[in-house]
Amino acid sequence: MISGQRTEAVERAMSILNAFSTKTPSLSLADLAEETGLHKTTILRLTNSMAIYGFIQRDDAGKFTVGPSVWRLGLVFRQDFTKREHVAPSLRILADATGETASFYVKVGNERVCLYRENSPNLLRFHVEEGMRLKLSTGASGLVLRHFSGEDVGNLDRFNANGTAVSVGQTNPNISSIATPVFDAQKQLIGALTVSGLVNRFDEEARMRTIPLLESLARGLGA
Repeated sequence: MISGQRTEAVERAMSILNAFSTKTPSLSLADLAEETGLHKTTILRLTNSMAIYGFIQRDDAGKFTVGPSVWRLGLVFRQDFTKREHVAPSLRILADATGETASFYVKVGNERVCLYRENSPNLLRFHVEEGMRLKLSTGASGLVLRHFSGEDVGNLDRFNANGTAVSVGQTNPNISSIATPVFDAQKQLIGALTVSGLVNRFDEEARMRTIPLLESLARGLGA
């Protein structure tokens, strides 16, 4: 983004929306001030405007939550990439075949967002929620999304000939993952199909055994 085109009020409003997550779906005025670094009077002024357009709601106890307009845009975003009914069967196949968590990530700015997921049936697992935002700089899915978006990721030895990447202990020291790119019919990157699990269970042998299935399903998603 060119600095001359930045609008401070918009960026402050976006920082308020970014303060919410699946772990913090409801925040007080004090919470928002702490999360964003904004003065309470500024937050109140911005949230009043955001409420008019349905992006923020405030209940009788004074707690803020995201409004229905956020969910409406989320649905538009999902449809723009690929539909749940198209991706979900592949995720279920991967989770059933591996016993690990299967996810579909997309690149949003400098983050990766879990658009869809099928969690591992195991009690001990890598648990990720749909909509969760993670660093783009870590994990196999982050490597794939950055590399196939044209970014320099350094050592390409982490990728195989089909573009599948492996990550061990990057996002979490106890987690390993593999991810492969999904392209549309025009060869444009859609997202990254990913399997993640505990290092001592989803070890090198398990990862190598899963890669052919992962790549086959990714090709099917892009067809």
